[in-house]
Amino acid sequence: MSRIMDEHLIYEVLSVVEEIPLGKVATYGQIARLIGRERNARLVGRVLSMAEFYGDYPCHRVVNHAGRLAPGWMAQRHLLEEEGVPMKDDTHVDIKACQWDGDL
Repeated sequence: MSRIMDEHLIYEVLSVVEEIPLGKVATYGQIARLIGRERNARLVGRVLSMAEFYGDYPCHRVVNHAGRLAPGWMAQRHLLEEEGVPMKDDTHVDIKACQWDGDL
């Protein structure tokens, strides 16, 4: 694991993801800002791609800035729809209707 991807960073990201309420979504960039790494949205995505190794976190509630779902993760849409997250189309949530305000 590189210095950039240390355990502290991983748990910092996952602790924010854990706070996203049912029926809401957050963006990779929003999470990066909340942990003080404003320019590291891709790093957040990389952490989330490994989250299953660290426990059970609601990573399905994280989308890109336009509300696009993670490519290749078919279950994400189903999980979000079960929580009542409104979809704009097959691959995007209605980000304006369901974005978490992110106050920790």
